[in-house]
Amino acid sequence: MPIVSTATNRQDRSNEQHWNNMTAEQKIALYDLNKFGFILLFVRQLPSGPQAFVKQHNTLATISKNGDVNYSPEVLTRQTSSTRLLA
Repeated sequence: MPIVSTATNRQDRSNEQHWNNMTAEQKIALYDLNKFGFILLFVRQLPSGPQAFVKQHNTLATISKNGDVNYSPEVLTRQTSSTRLLA
């Protein structure tokens, strides 16, 4: 199960760097999701391939390397004193 970190002390990557880490299938899925207000948060490199994390308001979703969207992912989050949970 992937872990989402919202720690502010981590090195922030630009959206362009995250975009470049996505597969073509993920980019197509994100393009479609953007029409509904979803934005790219970040991309994690997992053993199974890159996984993109996107959100719309308080809804978190993931996009698999094949472009499959999971609107209710099981994601563990870490919380520090200065951050809020994403999910």
